[in-house]
Amino acid sequence: MPDTSPIPSTVVFLVDVDNTLLDNDRVTADLRRYLTREVGPERQAHYFTIFEELRAELGYADYLGALQRYRREHPRDPHLLAVSSFLVNYPFANRLYPGSLDALDHLAAFGRTVILSDGDVVFQPRKVERAGLFDAVERNVLIYIHKEQELDDVERRYPAEHYVLIDDKVRILTAVKQVWGARCTTVFVRQGHYAYAPDVATYPTPDLTVARIGALTDHDLPALLGMGRRSDA
Repeated sequence: MPDTSPIPSTVVFLVDVDNTLLDNDRVTADLRRYLTREVGPERQAHYFTIFEELRAELGYADYLGALQRYRREHPRDPHLLAVSSFLVNYPFANRLYPGSLDALDHLAAFGRTVILSDGDVVFQPRKVERAGLFDAVERNVLIYIHKEQELDDVERRYPAEHYVLIDDKVRILTAVKQVWGARCTTVFVRQGHYAYAPDVATYPTPDLTVARIGALTDHDLPALLGMGRRSDA
């Protein structure tokens, strides 16, 4: 039965970046190959050990932070500047998932689109800009350490009657749904290495699951709103 609830006058779409709009797993694979070639497999493995330790500590991927820690252990490594250049100048636009920009255009017809991401204050904004996402959302970009803990700031900056949160992590979707309830529709984009992680089944089912970001163009606003309301009820 179609949802007949009134359409909110203000709807904001909050869209994640890594493994939602952009294939960050391929970026990591490219960096792994580059490091193997530049510093050898042993030091490549050591860098990624540091990288994973830092991700567990911070809750997000910090490539430059891991490089800084690596530098403290190998201060005379001549390849450090080359690795930094590789990261800062990486062609992120080539790693957008098919249909990413089409999905943003589709959602923009219904409300404001906002990038909502976790990350550091240097590399993550650079990634968003070089991927072409900064302009695609008309400069509406929010980057936090733990975005699910900053919802009051999100509401202050982008007030809305209803939010549609689009992310590749069910943990994040669940945390936000618990706060916003029927005011939020959660969309699980099942891409990247979190897509079939063992803990996915331990969380409540998101309001909508799509296999790829481009599939959002098949869903109109009443359908998205209705899914969020029904699941909360």
